Amino acid sequence: MKSKFIEKSFLYDGSQLRSLFAYLNFELEGDSIVAWQGPCNIPFDKMIDGEDLLAKSAICGENMLHFIVELFGASLAQSVAMQRLLASMASDTLQEMNSTLRIGAGPNLLRREGDDLFIGERKLSISIATVSPVSALIHFAVNVDNRGTPVPTISLSDLNVAVEPFAKRLLQKFADEAESIARATRKVRPTTSF
Repeated sequence: MKSKFIEKSFLYDGSQLRSLFAYLNFELEGDSIVAWQGPCNIPFDKMIDGEDLLAKSAICGENMLHFIVELFGASLAQSVAMQRLLASMASDTLQEMNSTLRIGAGPNLLRREGDDLFIGERKLSISIATVSPVSALIHFAVNVDNRGTPVPTISLSDLNVAVEPFAKRLLQKFADEAESIARATRKVRPTTSF
């Protein structure tokens, strides 16, 4: 899996969650994960989550760290599993970078619920997984600060975690894990009657 931290800041509006985004814009062919910092504002016509559409939930923030994953040959169920793995790895990486941060249930503890991260009732991340005709796609984003968010949030700045080092560490960890998963599928024999 190829990975890249994009230095340029730009808006995430949902249109980036499409096939070949990383290839056509950053020449990363095949399975990939890219990250960049920028605002988020997803209009309803680009919203993927039916639950958010029915609730007419605003999804926005003035400064977030965005990740886009593209996986070729993966199903929607596999995409959701990888999305949750990315959220878990983000949680682990945050704890590595802030030794006072603890994982668990409680008002000051970091926890993962499905594909989202929270501390108490404050939301740290947003995420969605979907499929296109040629690939599975994931958007995962973490608040860099709390400006412009429609719900109570917590951010990397609140946790004293620097954006670029966190992004680069998570990019590498996820790419390494994806490669490890791929290697694991290539070293097993099929079962037969013994």
